[in-house]
Amino acid sequence: MEFREVVRRRRMVRDYDPYRPVPPEVRDRLLAHAVRAPSAGFSQGWGFLVLETAEERGRFWTATAPPPPARPDRWLTRMRRAPLLVVALSHRDAYLDRYAEPDKGWTDRDEARWPVPYWDVDTGMAALLMLLTAVDEGLGACFFGVPAERVDAFRAAFGVPEGHRPVGVVSVGYPGSDDRRSPSLRRGRRPLDEVVHRGRW
Repeated sequence: MEFREVVRRRRMVRDYDPYRPVPPEVRDRLLAHAVRAPSAGFSQGWGFLVLETAEERGRFWTATAPPPPARPDRWLTRMRRAPLLVVALSHRDAYLDRYAEPDKGWTDRDEARWPVPYWDVDTGMAALLMLLTAVDEGLGACFFGVPAERVDAFRAAFGVPEGHRPVGVVSVGYPGSDDRRSPSLRRGRRPLDEVVHRGRW
């Protein structure tokens, strides 16, 4: 597929065919492309938790969904059908350690030196490469977050070290029959002349 077509077709898919797993070679390409994302100082401070089996995915949804007696809403019911989940985690200390090395020289490891948390930014870019790869492979994907109040339960369920923060989750699969475009899209895409500032703001 032409790159411009991949970008044009990329959208968040929220329903999946539960009977069509993601082929292993496609899963491997998603991950191989993710690690091609840029990272400050080539720190590569990311980690990817791959959840494929029904047990793994069920444990994820149990850990991250609202606890009983809350009932799954339409979004959760459809998203639970995704045959592949990849949790993208950032690792701040990998960046602080890298920039304390001789060629960078920030030996104090002061987080205040960073204007934005590049560990999260770079991990987000890795997730975007997975989203684009899914489109190129003829699959659907969605990027969503782990609710803040459920992060501890998620960590406990999968033994995630304290230093790794879940930036988001990429669900992947073949789109299901109940996939519908988000009502938010009715807002329309903001025109370029509204968001692009040339020369000065």
